[in-house]
Amino acid sequence: MNEERRQIIVKEIEHWSRSKLLPDQYCDFLLNLYADQEQREQDGKKPRARRESSYAVAKALMAAQRASGKYWLLTFGFFTLISFVVLYFNAFHPLLQIAVSLLGVSGLMWAGSRIRRRNEAGGLALSGAAMLLLLGSGLYMLELHELTEWGWKTALLAFCAIFWIIYGIAARIQTFHFCGWIAAVLVYAWLLSSFLGTPSWYEPQLYWLPIAGIFGWASWFIHRLSKPVSAVLFAMCAVLWFMPELYAMLFIDEPILLQIQLLLKIAIGGGLLFSLRKQWIVWVA
Repeated sequence: MNEERRQIIVKEIEHWSRSKLLPDQYCDFLLNLYADQEQREQDGKKPRARRESSYAVAKALMAAQRASGKYWLLTFGFFTLISFVVLYFNAFHPLLQIAVSLLGVSGLMWAGSRIRRRNEAGGLALSGAAMLLLLGSGLYMLELHELTEWGWKTALLAFCAIFWIIYGIAARIQTFHFCGWIAAVLVYAWLLSSFLGTPSWYEPQLYWLPIAGIFGWASWFIHRLSKPVSAVLFAMCAVLWFMPELYAMLFIDEPILLQIQLLLKIAIGGGLLFSLRKQWIVWVA
């Protein structure tokens, strides 16, 4: 009897929704309420996350059922356009390829910024997809047009690094900011390896340690203006502190020497962090 009553009530709520007698959000709330009661009676101790997932699917199906032909046409038209672009991308003019790629990046960034207001993880996922699309489409077009020289790829990575840094600071996303500096470090390492050849055992220290000091100083200088930016710069200072050893691994075949240098760096770095802990914790906290 209870089940029959519930079915009658659900049909009545659906009639209210179709007839616009009540706003959609009220009807959805009532439907979810009765669905929640039915689910609890049937499954008892089923995990809450699973129930919420089933409710979301049911709500999506209801939304699809109520959608007008205009929305269905726009949805299928959008996916048809994406399929057309993917299939015929190679036949486009290079300028059109660049425009399409930038349009896709801009669309993902816009969607990510909108969704991030309600769902942080979803917004970051879309923004991250935009950053990967920027780099991936650039590399693909370079290969497509046989621009395989290292200078083109270095220029592309440098552009992505600058863009990620600027966007990360502007959107207050430390992950993108940090990834931008990592990309810039890779560009610097690439340039060193291309122009300077095989270094001596002490030269990598001269290439990287002054830059680590600059980042450390910048972290101190910026912390009064922005703690998140200061934290990223301090993390980059720590990364650059060990970059000489990482860089030397690619060119110097002396593992014992590299291990000794790495152990000394760890000891010196740990001592500096301990002795200056009252200062750098203020910068990043």
